[in-house]
Amino acid sequence: MTPNAIAAIRKVLDEAEGALGLRIAVQGGCGGLQYEMGLEGEARDGDAVLHIDNLLLFVDRESKPWLEGVQVDFCDTPAATGFVFNTPGLCGSCGRQGNCGS
Repeated sequence: MTPNAIAAIRKVLDEAEGALGLRIAVQGGCGGLQYEMGLEGEARDGDAVLHIDNLLLFVDRESKPWLEGVQVDFCDTPAATGFVFNTPGLCGSCGRQGNCGS
């Protein structure tokens, strides 16, 4: 998580009632990944609970391997605003260049 991503998540968490952290889940495989993010009030059975700069991240067992080495950033530019998942290991293994996943 980059400082920009942490700041963006904290801003949303500060405005949300009952949310303690952020859940990140991954769907798909090397043919294409879809990242899902949502606010979460507590851990679920089997979750990995990560503490990053006083931010709680909840990751389910199936998604955890897909998130190894991934960098989550938040960009706010005139062209686009949102989270970016940089997956360098996966991109190199499937021939894609740059950022993979959405």
